[in-house]
Amino acid sequence: MPPRKRPARAAAKFQLEETTISAVHKAFKSGKLSAKKLVQKCLKRIDAYDRKGPKLNAVITINPNALKQATALDTRFRRSGLVGPLHGIPVLLKDNVHTNDMPTTAGSKCLEGSMPPTDATITKKLHDAGAIILAKVNLHEFAMWGETVSSVLGQTLNPYDLTRTPGGSSGGTGAGLAANYAILGIGTDTVNSIRSPASANSIVGIRPTMGLISRAGIVPYSLTQDVAGPMARTVTDAVKMLNVLIGYDPGDPATAWSIGNTEKDYTKFLKAKRLKGKRIGILRSFFGREPVHREVDKVTNKAIEDLAGIGAAMIELDTPDIDSDRIVSEISVHLYDLKRDLNCYLSDPEVNAPVKTIAGIIAYGKYSPSIDKNIREAERLSTASPEYYERLYRRSLLQQLVVKLMADCELDAVVFPHQKRPVVPVGEIQVERNGSLGSVTGFPSIVVPGGFTRPTPMAEIGVPVGIEFFGRPWTEGLLIEIAYAYEQATRNRRTAPTTPSLP
Repeated sequence: MPPRKRPARAAAKFQLEETTISAVHKAFKSGKLSAKKLVQKCLKRIDAYDRKGPKLNAVITINPNALKQATALDTRFRRSGLVGPLHGIPVLLKDNVHTNDMPTTAGSKCLEGSMPPTDATITKKLHDAGAIILAKVNLHEFAMWGETVSSVLGQTLNPYDLTRTPGGSSGGTGAGLAANYAILGIGTDTVNSIRSPASANSIVGIRPTMGLISRAGIVPYSLTQDVAGPMARTVTDAVKMLNVLIGYDPGDPATAWSIGNTEKDYTKFLKAKRLKGKRIGILRSFFGREPVHREVDKVTNKAIEDLAGIGAAMIELDTPDIDSDRIVSEISVHLYDLKRDLNCYLSDPEVNAPVKTIAGIIAYGKYSPSIDKNIREAERLSTASPEYYERLYRRSLLQQLVVKLMADCELDAVVFPHQKRPVVPVGEIQVERNGSLGSVTGFPSIVVPGGFTRPTPMAEIGVPVGIEFFGRPWTEGLLIEIAYAYEQATRNRRTAPTTPSLP
């Protein structure tokens, strides 16, 4: 009697939620998925969760050409394979980054309908790598603060707790990635704005060394401190995106400093067993000491134990002179730069902005009340003032203090909670964030998921807590090694319960 044939197994269905670049490309090659189908799946989630269901309110503009671009990529794939490392990968773009086929509003009614004629440098790099810009997403208006509320779209919500903000200013990107609207996202960061939503949404955010990634074609806030960077659900995907974004751009003179300081391929640092022997400083001055800080402290102390458990030497630091709030209030120049840098942008004939100055924005009056204090303060301040130059001097002292601390203690990196307390409820002002050390020095840092606060009726699995790793200039590779090893050992990311899988 011949042996009975086993029934063929049905091919596993492609799962969009929590997918990665690698999984998508594998599905393309097996024939289970096309770029067009992937975009359709992402658009279905946006339709289900952005204005319906939990009403996250993250998307300002859906790319009207996304399906057409996906179809063209599918045609090229059948002919010659992947066109680049991000072939067919949907990306959420913060709406202060230029796109020549969609408006760039910076979240402000003052710029509604503004259509700069060319893509930002990073937009072009993403297109060249095969990525699809799926949508332009919400930000705190003009990237001025951290709750992600704008006059164009209003308040974006945190998918882990709909009563809370998603951090900011890149909160539309953070919430959208947490809700699996797309696979990758772009944020910009002047003080906290990539790492705050990464922390608040259980994702990864990289603030690169100043000059590693071009800012050309991005609405500026403070060119002394502005950077753009990748956001993703995994360190691996964030690093693959980083590879695409880096490089010298004549349109942004700061990128000239990157020559000779970059790696061709940062994925070589994705090695899970490279933490042994690394010396990581614990920046206790960035921890809270009050009852409101206990849950974040608990998560961060567990992260420190985990790092030690996988081989890192954890070094306690005594640094009362490094205080995150004082760095913002006494050293940061973001509000001093704002009038000079934003006025220059608004007055550019190519931008074709309806208003040309901050004074014009104030007179127009249709901006979010959440930026009123900052925008009026910026109008009063000047980069020609003695106070501005005093802050720049203190900035150089802080840079020197930090590199000396790391040299004296033989540190590879420094670790601390990105926020001393959980991200704030809607209607409150973001407080006690620790991103200022990276933004004011211009040094790199990475935020990765560290865990969650205790569950509550409004936060079924708790509120995400992000762990920040900070290093010397141009040490992205070293930070990636540390962040990846920690991520792989802990697997702290969890899917947002308000945006489950769709049938």
